[in-house]
Amino acid sequence: MQVILRLLQSARKYWKYLMISMVALLVLTATQLYTPWIIRDLITLVTNQDPLLGKKALHLALVLCITYGIQGISQYIRAYYTHFAAWNFVSDIRVQMYEHLQQLSLEYYHDKQTGQLMSRVSNDTATLELLIAHAAPDLIINLLILIGVAFILFSINVTLALLSIISVPFLILMGIYFATKVRPTFRQAHQTLAEFNATLHDNLAGIKEIQVFNQQDREKKRIFKSSQTYTIAMLKALRLSAFYHPAMQFLNNMGTVLVIGYGGYLASIGKVPLEDLIAFILYLNIFYQPISNLARLNEDLQNAYAGAQRIFEILDTPSVVQEAENPISLKTVKGDIVFENVSFAYEPGNDVLKNINLHIKPGEMVALVGPTGVGKTTLISLLHRFYDPTEGNIRVDGQDLRFVSLDSLRSQMSIVLQDTFLFNGTVAENIAYGKPNATKEEIIAAAKAAHAHEFIEKLDYGYDSIIGERGIKLSGGQKQRLSIARAILRNAPILILDEATASVDVQTEKLIYEAMDNVVANRTTLMIAHRLSTVKKADKIVVLHEGKIKEMGTHQELYEKKGFYYQLCQIQFQYQSKSIY
Repeated sequence: MQVILRLLQSARKYWKYLMISMVALLVLTATQLYTPWIIRDLITLVTNQDPLLGKKALHLALVLCITYGIQGISQYIRAYYTHFAAWNFVSDIRVQMYEHLQQLSLEYYHDKQTGQLMSRVSNDTATLELLIAHAAPDLIINLLILIGVAFILFSINVTLALLSIISVPFLILMGIYFATKVRPTFRQAHQTLAEFNATLHDNLAGIKEIQVFNQQDREKKRIFKSSQTYTIAMLKALRLSAFYHPAMQFLNNMGTVLVIGYGGYLASIGKVPLEDLIAFILYLNIFYQPISNLARLNEDLQNAYAGAQRIFEILDTPSVVQEAENPISLKTVKGDIVFENVSFAYEPGNDVLKNINLHIKPGEMVALVGPTGVGKTTLISLLHRFYDPTEGNIRVDGQDLRFVSLDSLRSQMSIVLQDTFLFNGTVAENIAYGKPNATKEEIIAAAKAAHAHEFIEKLDYGYDSIIGERGIKLSGGQKQRLSIARAILRNAPILILDEATASVDVQTEKLIYEAMDNVVANRTTLMIAHRLSTVKKADKIVVLHEGKIKEMGTHQELYEKKGFYYQLCQIQFQYQSKSIY
């Protein structure tokens, strides 16, 4: 109930629509309770052979017609406004979940599959519609009908009323038993559907690799197995439902059997008037209907509960990286960066960075080099505060990043990542992603600086060309040049180049760095590069090895020192020499 009440509390924005639905429900309940009484009055007129039977019958028919009309209007108001509230609430929860997922630190995503998260945002939230539009209002109306009919039944005949409720305790016990059994099965079904979505997402994202390696049959079997797992889990829940509902209906019918048997006997000896017996049976059908509906509502509640648990697991997950209560907002940044005794580990006891001390002065170009896995990209991630150091601190212009607002910090940086990500939009939209209000002239200037203008002009619609999901219509080098243009356009005081030219040829790389000579002027630049030829212009080269700073200096200083950096240069030179031949 805590979970359900929390959901209803979250939906308070739509309570006014639910209140309108509630009024319609009350009117609908009243008309449903009144309808059998009209039939009872008609039978009374017939059995008493009332001389004005025809006239009174027409009057009752008119009243019944109006009653049915009111029922129809009430059902429409109830159905529309509950669904209006429900689907808007589902939309709000989806946006809330997405907003929360955006705020979670990258650590949260280390062991999460995109498809699973998508399933929670899309599929699990849809089950909340059952709660708001069906379960909650239907629960209220069925309880009102149950109480109202019970009152009428006892007013007609106490003995028959007592007979009719003999099966109720069994119905309640069965409902409780069903709830304890069906909830885990629905939760399992939600989980297996999420796993299916995750597998499907991975396969569609990797469709090129599947075709290249001829693994279509293998992946088809994986999808089949995942789909079957979901089907089995869902059928397990439905099997319980398939047993539960007929059992409930049987117990309901047994109550009617007892009333008809004993009621018929009482009518035969004149203890119960015929019209009362017929009215009692009509009301009895209404009395058992809410009990049957409560069984279905119980199933919907369990389904919604299973989905809500998975939703709140995400919403209740705190971000490892937390903003200060009153964070400092960085305004004009010079680009003075200090790493002081910084250590970091993704997993406790396995440090990726160890006691890093580094001062980057405003306007300096600093290159980070070293073998793969020594922590170069991790150092950049810490500067963006995707993670917090396990020890030490990082300062920008003297401000500890832990006390700086994330928005103002990241607005001071432009970044070109090794793994280029482009959105399914136009070329212009992707270049202007970091500066949405950029003019067409600014976009073109940035593209020219990144040597992207020439190939963009050759596209069918130029800057208005749609590039597809993740830029699938472009080559690797073209995608990277768009990414560079995006960073140039943002024009932030701190520029990060994480393998910025990894996917371009040597000639294009040379052109890009020539164009960026003016871009890096008067701004702090951090460069990660495996091609050591690209770091010669750096003011300072930081050589990382096993998570520590091994060497530091200019290219000439480090090369003449003939230490670790010199060895890296020699290895790369030998590799390039062999590759030429």
